[in-house]
Amino acid sequence: MRHILIIGIGAGNPEHMTVQAINALNRADVLFIPTKGEKKTELAELRRGICARYVTRAGSRTVEFAVPVRRTEGRSYVESVDDWHAGIAAAYEALLESELAEGQTGAFLVWGDPMLYDSTIRIVERVKTRGRVTFGYDVIPGITSLQALCASHRIPLNLVGKPVEITTGRRLAESFPHRNETAVVMLDGEQAFRKIEDPDAEIYWGAYLGTPDEIVIAGRLAEVKEQILEARAAARERMGWIMDIYLLRKGADFEE
Repeated sequence: MRHILIIGIGAGNPEHMTVQAINALNRADVLFIPTKGEKKTELAELRRGICARYVTRAGSRTVEFAVPVRRTEGRSYVESVDDWHAGIAAAYEALLESELAEGQTGAFLVWGDPMLYDSTIRIVERVKTRGRVTFGYDVIPGITSLQALCASHRIPLNLVGKPVEITTGRRLAESFPHRNETAVVMLDGEQAFRKIEDPDAEIYWGAYLGTPDEIVIAGRLAEVKEQILEARAAARERMGWIMDIYLLRKGADFEE
């Protein structure tokens, strides 16, 4: 039977690779590397670099594949994501059938951690449910962009004794600051922090974390909001894409 490894490779720094992840890379006969168009060639290059640096197994090979583009026009958010996942599942299925022989092991290299705001696991489950290809799989955790963000800003994730909510830009207004004092925002294409008017809110923002292009900005939200927006726009124009995350916080340790 075929076997799949879903390997978390960290937030962009090759040194984020864990020993478990490196060992998993070297268990694989085939390493699958996604390409996402010319604007995100750096992401494929980082994966190639990780393989070149850590893979020592003789005879293993890499196979690159194009990731389907998510289409949003005329569709709800849920519909567009569901269709997108279906397209990726079909691509995975074709890869397993054509590139991975019975008894071989293939590996998908996943940005950050496969369990945090990533859909590789659920997409692999779609492929299993379709039943055309029989395989087992394991998941290897990785360092998340959230961990990289807190490390770069030298802050703990939580206030003492208080919860943290991890959410998206679309849902931020539901939780911060009235429900939780700390909110981590991922997948925010609209910069939802612009609409937060609380004068006591602080923000810790980062983009391209773990890479040579890393940018971090922190401070009172009201004071650095425009700086972040300008830096983000300039970086996106320069790079052609952006991956960013931020933490919003209000209050202090030991406050009731």
